[in-house]
Amino acid sequence: MLFATVLPQLAFSQEVIKLWPDGAIPNAIPGAQITEKSETDANGILRISNVSIPTITAYLPAKDKATGAAVMICPGGGYGILAASHEGSDVARWFNEMGVAAFVLKYRLPNPAIMTNQQEVPLMDAMQGMTIIRQNAARYGIAPNKIGVMGFSAGGHLASTLATHYNKDPKASEQVKPNFAILLYPVVTFGEKAHAGSRTNLLGKLASSPDMIAYYSNELQVTAQTPPTFLVHAEDDKAVPVENSINFYLACLKNNIPAEMHLYPTGGHGFGMRTAKFGSLNTWPEACKAWLMNLNGGK
Repeated sequence: MLFATVLPQLAFSQEVIKLWPDGAIPNAIPGAQITEKSETDANGILRISNVSIPTITAYLPAKDKATGAAVMICPGGGYGILAASHEGSDVARWFNEMGVAAFVLKYRLPNPAIMTNQQEVPLMDAMQGMTIIRQNAARYGIAPNKIGVMGFSAGGHLASTLATHYNKDPKASEQVKPNFAILLYPVVTFGEKAHAGSRTNLLGKLASSPDMIAYYSNELQVTAQTPPTFLVHAEDDKAVPVENSINFYLACLKNNIPAEMHLYPTGGHGFGMRTAKFGSLNTWPEACKAWLMNLNGGK
């Protein structure tokens, strides 16, 4: 079994797990290669690009703190890069402090040079990440019914796609359904209020297709089966308009999905947990913690 070889005994706080067996990565073009790049910018943000070997990295809380809850984190980056630190590993450690297991998803970024049907690929990786986490719940000490997804910006689009398309994809399965979703300044729509870069990067040549735009406008895909959702957005976000969160929230209300939304007057885009200079914005982590504890029966 693949997982037994890559997860020896969970002896360390972090484990990196390949999503797919070598040579069996779906939609990969045989023989096509690209070199992954990792760079840290002046703000200390780790940017990963050219991802061809997708992984999840497990961050596990101390056993005496563990609540049994878990979350898979999807960093943002416009489907062009992954902001893997302030929207990934930093957040994972914060979850660990409250006893929640966290798994940072390094998903493949759409690239027609190394993959076919590029628009399908990030969701494939997210679905596989959820499958691995849920199949190995006992190994991680987590409850199979307390596994959620979290996403930032374009990672929020991926997280909301997983939450609304888990039963639409040809490989759909209840096993990949998140039990909850946490969306921070998410790209949700590919319509009027879209982040054009995310739409173009994901859809490529299909970016002007009305059918694809509607299919990946996740406010249009909410149903009564969508999981409970927590949303955070700054009203002065110039990159991803706040209407992305508002319209997803309204769709949740229409479908009787429990949803909580926190809007802040300032904060811009891409703040992650770096909120100190934005006044009331620094309350979102505690609000999220309270929501998650309530959702999971006070734990």
